[in-house]
Amino acid sequence: SKVRCIERERHALLNFKQDLTDPSNRLASWAVAASNEDCCDWVGVVCHNCIGHVLQLHLRTFYPTTDDDQYEAYERSEFGGKIHPSLLDLKHLIYLDLSYNDFGGTHIPKFLGSMESLRYLNLSNAVFGGLIPHQLGNLSNLHNLNLGDSIYYNSLYVENLQWLSGLPLLQHRGMSSANISQASDWLHDINKLPSLLELRFSYCLSGSISPILSINFSSLTTLDLSYNSFENSSTLFWVFGLHNLVSLDLSYNQFQGPIPVHLQNLTSIGHLNLSDNTFNSSIPNWLFSFSHLEFLNLRENNLEGTISSSIGNLTSAISLDLSTNEHEGKIPRSFGNLCKLRVVRLSYNKWSQEISEIFESLSGCVSNGLVILDLSNAQLSGQLTDELGQFKNLVILSLGNNSISGPIPWSIGNLSSLRSLNLETNQINGTLPPSFGHLSKLESLYIYSNILEGVVFEVHFTNLMRLTKLVASQNQLTLEGSDNWTPPFQVNNLFLESWNLGPKFPSWLCSQEQLSILDISNTGILDTVPSSFWNLSSQFMYLNLSHNQIYGEIPNISMILSYSSIIDMCSNHFTGVLPCTSSNVGVLDLSNNSLFGSISHFLCYKTNESKRMSYLNLGRNLLSGEITNCWMKWQNLFALNLGNNNLSGSIPTSIGYLIYLGSLHLYNNKFFGKLPSSLKNCKNLVTIDIGKNEFVGSIPSWIGHRFSSLVILSLHSHNFYGYIPEKICSLTSLQILDLSNNKLFGSIPRCIDNFSAMTTNNNSNGPLFLLKYVLLVIKGKVLEYSTTLQLIKSIDLSKNNLSGKIPKEVTRKIPTNIGVMGSLESIDFSVNQFSGQIPQTMSSLTFLSQLNLSNNNFSGKIPSSAQVQSLNASCFIGNKLCGAPLIENCSIIDVKPNVENKRSKDFGGPEVDWFYVSRALGFVVGFWVVLGPLLLYKQGRIMYFQFLDHLGYKL
Repeated sequence: SKVRCIERERHALLNFKQDLTDPSNRLASWAVAASNEDCCDWVGVVCHNCIGHVLQLHLRTFYPTTDDDQYEAYERSEFGGKIHPSLLDLKHLIYLDLSYNDFGGTHIPKFLGSMESLRYLNLSNAVFGGLIPHQLGNLSNLHNLNLGDSIYYNSLYVENLQWLSGLPLLQHRGMSSANISQASDWLHDINKLPSLLELRFSYCLSGSISPILSINFSSLTTLDLSYNSFENSSTLFWVFGLHNLVSLDLSYNQFQGPIPVHLQNLTSIGHLNLSDNTFNSSIPNWLFSFSHLEFLNLRENNLEGTISSSIGNLTSAISLDLSTNEHEGKIPRSFGNLCKLRVVRLSYNKWSQEISEIFESLSGCVSNGLVILDLSNAQLSGQLTDELGQFKNLVILSLGNNSISGPIPWSIGNLSSLRSLNLETNQINGTLPPSFGHLSKLESLYIYSNILEGVVFEVHFTNLMRLTKLVASQNQLTLEGSDNWTPPFQVNNLFLESWNLGPKFPSWLCSQEQLSILDISNTGILDTVPSSFWNLSSQFMYLNLSHNQIYGEIPNISMILSYSSIIDMCSNHFTGVLPCTSSNVGVLDLSNNSLFGSISHFLCYKTNESKRMSYLNLGRNLLSGEITNCWMKWQNLFALNLGNNNLSGSIPTSIGYLIYLGSLHLYNNKFFGKLPSSLKNCKNLVTIDIGKNEFVGSIPSWIGHRFSSLVILSLHSHNFYGYIPEKICSLTSLQILDLSNNKLFGSIPRCIDNFSAMTTNNNSNGPLFLLKYVLLVIKGKVLEYSTTLQLIKSIDLSKNNLSGKIPKEVTRKIPTNIGVMGSLESIDFSVNQFSGQIPQTMSSLTFLSQLNLSNNNFSGKIPSSAQVQSLNASCFIGNKLCGAPLIENCSIIDVKPNVENKRSKDFGGPEVDWFYVSRALGFVVGFWVVLGPLLLYKQGRIMYFQFLDHLGYKL
């Protein structure tokens, strides 16, 4: 008869279930109903075949490796809650696995230390926290104990490990990510475990290690000390004596210098991971003498020099990773001796070799078994040859970011096992061979940024039913497919920027139900977007339709499910009102379209929800009306561009809620009034570009002391009046200052030389990272800067009423020490009332490409330097200047004033400035010519004023 579970143990399991949270109802079979009363049939329960006692509980949740959708399912499947002490009634339980669940940081129950029959206890990656109970040391039968965590931050810690002495049978010990730094004698405590075979102490150690006289756990075969803070290899003295060690992981530490020579004592080593340290020098030859070595990982170090041909002695090698080092020279032909090789990673080195030579070195028995070959970013050249077809078992081939040229060979169709192919950022030309259609297992294809051209037909995709990622932007390919074509694949990532897909909108995209990332920008589409495509909008994480000629209206995008989604539809012909968007959208660019109407409904949509938007660009549209006071929920904004519209009214005070705002662009609208004082709450501003509006009042002094990181300040073409506030000199990061075309008067503040960022060649991006998305307006010209913006230095104070006397530093002339701003590229002081001489330090502005001092009262000689004299003469007209590039000769002009001065002294009178005399005479004459007849001729006077009254009435 069938053995049934013990009733008391059945109730214990039901009580245990009662305290668990089970969101996906995985334990549905654990029921009271008579049909399920035998607990030995329940999910995760293993009973003794003869006596029916519960022996094992398998309640692990399986963690996915890649797929995001699987990860969401994993989170829904996790057990949580707390562990009920009814487990103590399972007296015969030998196996308990609760790993990869979420117990919310609760403490590991002390009562587990009373379950003396346990041989296997796995609580890893289950989000336990607090002090690890020393009662676990009572589990004298325990063979395997795993409390580590490789997913979440582990808040478990111990004060000491003395309790380990109660586990004499322990063979496998895992405490990854637990904090054992307080247990200074941890190695001594581990030394009391003679049966230990496996020790995993990653991400939990720091500092020095107390020495031990002899090793009692010499049977250890697996040691993982990765992700710690070891710097000196001398801390590993005890490791070098573990002669039975098969697997050693020292990755992600801070070891320096050459690879420790004592490692050669580990003659049984089969798995050696020294990656992500700072080992330097070349790879020692003795490392290639390990006859049992199967896996060698030296990735991410500073290893240099050539690879010795002795590498061919690693005849047991299955996986070699030498990537991300400073290796150079050629890959030795002895690689061909490694017939067991399955994985070769040599990327991010300086091989400077032709790809065909490497294929030749890996030919023969290696090519038959090779599964992964990564040679990306390796400074390779040459052409792909038909030898590529010999690697028939390749699953991953990565040759991206090299200088490989020529066409893709037809033999690529022989790689029937290929799942991922990366040829991006090379110089590959020609067309895609039809043999691409033979790659029936291909999942990811990266051919981005090459010189491919020609036509891609449906036949290229006939058998690509598994394709999920196609990254093929920046080529000159044309896709020809019938109007009713339905691709055999369902991609989730699709990049076809710069392809020719138009003029019709590619309707086959509507069949891609898994599509989450799409870029079809600059693809020649001249059409409307079908409604069936907009229905996919809820699944997009990234959508780029920019730089086409797509027209029609954009419907509301209110159902974006992915957090921080990016939508870019700029530079099209979209019309209609602004669409309402989901609060989950992180980046939205609808600039350079023909959208019209108010933006109030857009800003105030779902005001009860906080917006995740960090970048909003609505510039260059036809938007109008006032901006409503709805910025309270937009606190995540980093960059805001509303420039080049017809927006009006004052800036609402709620803009002060944008405390993270780094870039503000409101240029070329019809805003008026004063700048709101609440704007000073946006103290992270890097750019203020609000030129060409109708703001009034004086320039607020708080701009100087609130915006310490400000790099660009553009207030041109307003009605600002008054003095330039001296507080503006506190903007030491300022690189572009434009106060032109206002009503400012007075002199330039003498502290202008505090703009220290203009005196250095600052090539770091610094806070300008926001500006890679926006345009900059300087002197009425729309200039686009991205990576070079940090190099631009400019001052424009033109078209004001600035003047003043000549103090020591800043006078009625340009500041004498302006020459220290050697990185200035543009200066415009035109149409003011500056006078005096141009300082000679102007000649030291070696980066100067634009200078305009015209229409002032400067006098004297123009400073001589190749940079200044190469400028156009129009930059200096309207002054009393001489010298190149003007045609006036200074030697003649210098004499004339001296003669006139002498004559005036001889006659005992002061020097006469005939310009002011003629201006006074002109005023007197003009006044009497116009008003004289009206005063003397009564009838004419009456007729004149009747005319004015009639004209006023008509107006």
